[in-house]
Amino acid sequence: MDLKDLLKEKDKYLNKEVTICGWIRNHRDQKTFGFIDFSDGTCQEHLQVVYDEKLSNFSEVQKLLVGCAICITGKIIESKGNQEIEMQATKIDVLGNCPEDYPIQPKRHTREFLREVAYLRPRTNLFQAVFRIRSTVAMAIHEYFQSHNYLYVHTPLITTADCEGSDQMFKVTTLDLNKLPLKDGQVDMKQDLFNKQAFITGTGQLHGEAFAMAFKKIYTFGPTFRTENSNTKTHANEFWMIEPEIAFCNLNGLMDIEEEMLKYVVSYVLDKCEDEIDFCDKFVENGLKEKLEKLVNSKFVRITHHEAVDILNKANIKWEFTPSYEDDIAKEHEKYITEYFNGPVFITNWPKDIKAWYMKLNDDNKTVAAVDLEVPGAGELMGGSQREDDYDKLIKRAKELGVDTDTVDWYCNLRRYGGCFHSGFGMGFERLIIYITGVENIRDVIPFPRTPGSCEY
Repeated sequence: MDLKDLLKEKDKYLNKEVTICGWIRNHRDQKTFGFIDFSDGTCQEHLQVVYDEKLSNFSEVQKLLVGCAICITGKIIESKGNQEIEMQATKIDVLGNCPEDYPIQPKRHTREFLREVAYLRPRTNLFQAVFRIRSTVAMAIHEYFQSHNYLYVHTPLITTADCEGSDQMFKVTTLDLNKLPLKDGQVDMKQDLFNKQAFITGTGQLHGEAFAMAFKKIYTFGPTFRTENSNTKTHANEFWMIEPEIAFCNLNGLMDIEEEMLKYVVSYVLDKCEDEIDFCDKFVENGLKEKLEKLVNSKFVRITHHEAVDILNKANIKWEFTPSYEDDIAKEHEKYITEYFNGPVFITNWPKDIKAWYMKLNDDNKTVAAVDLEVPGAGELMGGSQREDDYDKLIKRAKELGVDTDTVDWYCNLRRYGGCFHSGFGMGFERLIIYITGVENIRDVIPFPRTPGSCEY
């Protein structure tokens, strides 16, 4: 049986015999008995297993080292130690031995070291907590959208739509890079598999909008890829995105959805991952649980980009980056704004020249109906906008920003064939996990991170 089920209903199994399979996390052997710290990965808690020389293979068990895979049958009894229950083993089968040079010994390891053995780090307490939380957050996201009548759309990973700028997208080809076919001095893409330039997707948004024009409310949730050569704690070249698109929804309605969804997910995790959150609160970020509970109970503030810059300029602070009405805001600005309002803040109506071509142009012809959600301790968590629903304005804006409209003509045509006002947002899944766990480096919330200079395993 699973250890999680056993510990959940301790009284039910008291004085009964059960069988559990898992791994040795620690082992203290004495002359005539021994203690095994046992885990099977189904929960944060471990179980103490006591055995003695009555075992038929007692001498073999005494030699078992940390990391060994075992299957134990025994009686669940009240513990005389710190835990409520323990197991008195009657049979221990050795399923997989582990040598003395096993890297994950029962001591604290640095996260930098554990990245070097990423295929083994899921066996540590920290990464057990992080990846169980990650799994639960994914479930919460699906449950929120499914319970609100959204369609889950699997948008393509290979695309010809140049949405984020081809310089940020990985190119896909079947051509022999050592013998590229040329035509008029250029690579002849007609000889490639798709007969044209293709990319690994940087977003599911454009394809998601097509489905929103048929199903009203959709969401995508899957991997995306960017070639950005950035070695910060919050950037990776492969990551997951949540991207809902909602027809008949304006910017204010979008913010309502963002706030409701985030509170739902955080509440869900607080309820389902109590042990893991307590662990992260104790060993990763002191005050984490209080931070998450505060978010759930707070009212998100809404201000414009212009108002945010006003607040920053009035602050008696010497900024590293001077706040500007024409530019993005820096990390130091995000931090100050959330501290100023003591909670999450929506910043709306951003300068058009720093935002994407598909965002709806406001009446002032200077800003677009875009919104970023800033949260305390993490900065930007979500980014979204009302989409431009006027075909002519969309084409004009695309050309102003140098977008090849031939690659997105189908997307633009959505405005011609029964289009409507609609909105959507994107949220980096890993950035959400960083916020919820307190683990500040994206490399430690992705099972096998792909970052510049690093593509191991």
